[in-house]
Amino acid sequence: MKKIALVTGASRGIGRAIAQQLGKEGYAVAINCLQHIEQAESLQQELQAQGITCAVFPCDVGDFEAVQSMKESIETMWGPVSVLVNNAGIAQQKLFTDLDVADWRRMMSVHVDGTFNTCRVFLPTMLRQHEGCIVNVSSMWGQVGGSCEVHYSAAKAAVIGLTKALAKEVGPCGVRVNCVAPGVICTDMLGDLDEDALCALAEETPLGRLGTVQDVADAVSYLVSDKAAFITGQVLAPNGGIVI
Repeated sequence: MKKIALVTGASRGIGRAIAQQLGKEGYAVAINCLQHIEQAESLQQELQAQGITCAVFPCDVGDFEAVQSMKESIETMWGPVSVLVNNAGIAQQKLFTDLDVADWRRMMSVHVDGTFNTCRVFLPTMLRQHEGCIVNVSSMWGQVGGSCEVHYSAAKAAVIGLTKALAKEVGPCGVRVNCVAPGVICTDMLGDLDEDALCALAEETPLGRLGTVQDVADAVSYLVSDKAAFITGQVLAPNGGIVI
């Protein structure tokens, strides 16, 4: 029986690349998204054309009951999830003094509540089976903080803390929990930056370039593989050396 991987926020960007990579490695891929349904369905068609088992499961990961329903749908179709990749996220640049409660709540709902909800819903089955792997996607700003992104940085830092604590708790049952903290990656989130700003970011990166979504997908692929069988509670940072 194929192992099943759930990738949240998989319709585009980093999540899409992760779904593509895990599909190539033989996983049945549950493609989660919320708003970009057409892009998720396009990914599904692309993967199915390659003979990869996959399906789209729309769901707001910030809604606990919706995540429970998604779990039931996936298990009805294929069986239990053995790899969970918490990638769903949003970004916003705003001065702290301009943030309102709605900005803060939405950021925490997607990143922190979303990670909690999926882990809380899918983990019990992993524990019963004494196997499973969770990879949470944080950010370099969760490690060092980003100006004008206080709420984003706080949320991503919380994801790192959750990862480390949960890894200690579930390790004795054979479940591994790790984190990736990407640096500056070429995705739609950089769409508001002009060419000069992008070049400046590349120059600030010791390896002299911006990251690609495949760089992150490869890091996730490693963490869920048997090659990382003795790695848990760690933060792997595909960032080109911009944060060391």
